[in-house]
Amino acid sequence: MAEQQTPPISPIAPVAPVDVLVIGAGPAGATAAIKAADTGLSVVLADEQKAAGGQVWRAKSTAILSAPSTPESRAGDDLRHRLSASAATCLFDHRVWQIQPLDQGWMVALTGPEGPRVITARTVILATGAQERIFPVPGWTLPGVIGLAAATALMKGQMILPGQRVGVAGAGPLLPFVAHEILRQGGEVAFVADLNGLADWTKLTPQMLRRPGLALRGAGWLARLRAAGIPLLYRHGVRRITGDGRVEQVEIGPVDDRWKPVDNQQTRSFRVDAVCLGHGLAPATEATRMLNCRHDHDPALGGWHVATDDLGRTSIAGLYACGDGAGILGAAAAPVRGRNAAKAVLADLADKSGAGQTSPASNLRSVSAFGRAMTSLTIPRDGILDQITPETIVCRCEGLTRGDVEAGITAGGVSPNALKSDTRCGMGPCGGRFCQETAAMLTARLTGRPVEEIGLPTARPPLRPLPIEAVASDFDYDELPIPAPAPL
Repeated sequence: MAEQQTPPISPIAPVAPVDVLVIGAGPAGATAAIKAADTGLSVVLADEQKAAGGQVWRAKSTAILSAPSTPESRAGDDLRHRLSASAATCLFDHRVWQIQPLDQGWMVALTGPEGPRVITARTVILATGAQERIFPVPGWTLPGVIGLAAATALMKGQMILPGQRVGVAGAGPLLPFVAHEILRQGGEVAFVADLNGLADWTKLTPQMLRRPGLALRGAGWLARLRAAGIPLLYRHGVRRITGDGRVEQVEIGPVDDRWKPVDNQQTRSFRVDAVCLGHGLAPATEATRMLNCRHDHDPALGGWHVATDDLGRTSIAGLYACGDGAGILGAAAAPVRGRNAAKAVLADLADKSGAGQTSPASNLRSVSAFGRAMTSLTIPRDGILDQITPETIVCRCEGLTRGDVEAGITAGGVSPNALKSDTRCGMGPCGGRFCQETAAMLTARLTGRPVEEIGLPTARPPLRPLPIEAVASDFDYDELPIPAPAPL
């Protein structure tokens, strides 16, 4: 979709702010933008991707002609059509790196193809979605290890396989999907290792039947994997990944109901050239942490998430959140949550007291039942820490092992910020997205405190890594006003 142009958007802050800036163009954010624009509000929608749709409704590359139509691709195409027909201004391929409150409204800094720009807005809706959760195992930093969600994006958007002979391991609904996609696109699946047992899946049958079409598709994926002779190993996890400079072999072994590796039981090794590894999704909270919103911890919603009311109002006036960033409820619930947030914005802007009220959609609980069930399969269990040896890298940005992190905790780094100060855990380019949850669980084990008491680390701009040239103005060193040296 081509970027729509509008006078209020410029490299410097406009005089008149837009009514609503929506950050994130997944099903929740794009729906919020459409709904708000339909009511006559001026709306800008910004996203890093080149088109709306998010992860689940991701747009296919224009170079792909053979991608089959799916319910998700059709839903994404419909969303993109409705967004294109709306009055919302879309800024795709734009990265938001700073959000700052003003006396009246918000200042948001972005970078895009034309360089840096600043937008001011009366309200901001954050629809930043989820981030992938991966717990470390020995060898997980080898080239060829990729997250399940990352592999999903690669295959959905570009139809590129993560490898030719791939092991698939972890927990959650992406396991059968990724394995099936690899098989369908011509790759070989060496095994599927699921930390959950068959009983964990079976007990969720009533919730899964809330979306019978998707449940039947999942059953079909599993049937095709079995027909292909692929080992489906329930209650199994990765013990180690090895190779000379890249992935060559992976060892799998049984786990107990706490996901702890079971000793003295036979393990199996597989020759592979890639491993897809993942343990579900967690809400993306960088922006809401940076703005000091209140957060709650609920494992059933993916862990830490920004606290909102039923319509998406955060603890800060004029700031709203919808979609999986406010708790993992799945793709079906996302459009409903987006419409709710838009309703809240409209009510609050119309009510000069700032306390506008309106009723949320009544069907949110029904449409989120399937998503809640799938999230429950990814709630981390304490035994998963036992797959991490003392020498295993935990913070890959800073090269810190489990031993390094535990030494920092023992020395007094019993909060995320204290641990960051003592060891630099979480200070790298990923901003703690890969190590934060593992470090918190290690802290909980060593201190005997629950994870919710340990808290969250502070987030600071930039929200995403970006080159300094993206935000710095052009200048000539020879033109800098450097005073002459003082006389001797």
